[in-house]
Amino acid sequence: MTKITKTNDEWKKSLSEDSYKVTRESGTERPYTGKYWDFNEKGVYKCICCNEPLFESQTKFDAGCGWPSFFVPMNDSAISEHEDNSLARSRTEVRCTKCDAHLGHVFEDGPDPTGLRYCINSVALDFDKQ
Repeated sequence: MTKITKTNDEWKKSLSEDSYKVTRESGTERPYTGKYWDFNEKGVYKCICCNEPLFESQTKFDAGCGWPSFFVPMNDSAISEHEDNSLARSRTEVRCTKCDAHLGHVFEDGPDPTGLRYCINSVALDFDKQ
């Protein structure tokens, strides 16, 4: 996989203000405000920055947290995990492997078969309908 790198100015020109804040500055959108938290069409969720396919719609579930949640990424190489100690507790941040965009966090309170909940910001995603 070829890594995508751009300057901050290049990212700012290609992203909305909200998408830039979340993906390039590790921000978080408010719960229940994103366009995909209560969205149920069939298709593929992609990284807003580089169009890398990240999650399939059949892996999305309602976690009741206000953000789109998935129990498994499309493949093992789509997402990288990083320790995040920015709050009082340690969390696992998830980033797009191809462009290093901050997507959200993964938690171990998801459904079977993985037991994982990838809690992803809507503004970090784009969607291709099937």
